[in-house]
Amino acid sequence: MPTPIADNDPLVLAARAAADRAYARYSRFRVGAALSGPFGVICGCNVENASFGVTICAERTAIVSAIAAGHRRFDAIAIALPDSPPGSPPTAFMPCGACRQMMAEFVGPDFPVLIDGVGKFRFAELFPNPFVLPDQRA
Repeated sequence: MPTPIADNDPLVLAARAAADRAYARYSRFRVGAALSGPFGVICGCNVENASFGVTICAERTAIVSAIAAGHRRFDAIAIALPDSPPGSPPTAFMPCGACRQMMAEFVGPDFPVLIDGVGKFRFAELFPNPFVLPDQRA
C-alpha cells in the first residue's frame, strides 16, 4: 500500500518537468523520472524510436545517466506520467518490468519510489522477486 506524497514534492516536480522533455513521437505517452542521491538530482525522460525495441524509458534514462556520471548510490526516484488518462487505475502509472529490473541492480528493497498521482512505495512492494545472479566476486 503506498503512502501519500505531497503534490509539490521537489522530486515529483522534477519528474514532471522531465516528462515535458520526453520524445514520445509514436505513443504520445510522456514519462519523466527524477533520481536523487548525494549528487543531487538527475532526470530522465522516455525517448522513443521508430524501431520500438531501442526505445528507452525515463527511469532507465535517469539511472544510466547517473551511472555514466560516476554515481552508484541513489536515495529515491520519482516517476511522472502526465498522459495517463484521468481516473486510470494505479497500475497505469507503474514502472515497466525492464525498469524495475534495472532498479534492482542498483537499489535495495527499502528504496523509495514515488509515483506521481499514486503515492510512495518501497521498491520491494513493486518488485518483490527480482532476478539476481550469485555474487561472482572472490
